[in-house]
Amino acid sequence: MMFISLIVARGTNGVIGVGNQLPWYLPSDLKYFKATTFGKPIIMGRKTFESIGRPLPGRTNIVVTRNENFKAEGVLLAFSLDQACHKGKVRAALDGKDEIMIIGGATIYQEAMGSGIIDRLYITQVITSPKGDAFFEAPDESIFRLGSEKKGPESKELPAFSYQIWDRI
Repeated sequence: MMFISLIVARGTNGVIGVGNQLPWYLPSDLKYFKATTFGKPIIMGRKTFESIGRPLPGRTNIVVTRNENFKAEGVLLAFSLDQACHKGKVRAALDGKDEIMIIGGATIYQEAMGSGIIDRLYITQVITSPKGDAFFEAPDESIFRLGSEKKGPESKELPAFSYQIWDRI
């Protein structure tokens, strides 16, 4: 079975971004993101790709854009989320993987959640309520069940957080 998963870090108020950037810097979460997505196809919107500034190494990067003139080296382009998922599934199968990862941003997350294609959610729940302009709602517990939760390392300088994995019921 091929899983379509989504990975996101969200504040307690649902904020995931401000000005096309993360509203926090959590080195442990960046390591978790890399470990969770490494070797798997990743799907992102054009704005997310531009905010990262380059293809993420060790993963097939698939960028969703409506701009048919958009060009970026080292990525596959898709003109819809459906097309991106198809390309991701083909690549995952060729690589012997059973999961593709949707990594953002807010518009892609909203479309993916609304379409019902997501099998698993990897949520870093950050215990802070920053100001922001991009949001991700808490999982609907009638659709997803919390399978595991692990506290992130504590720090006096950084907000507390936990890694959660939610599976479709």
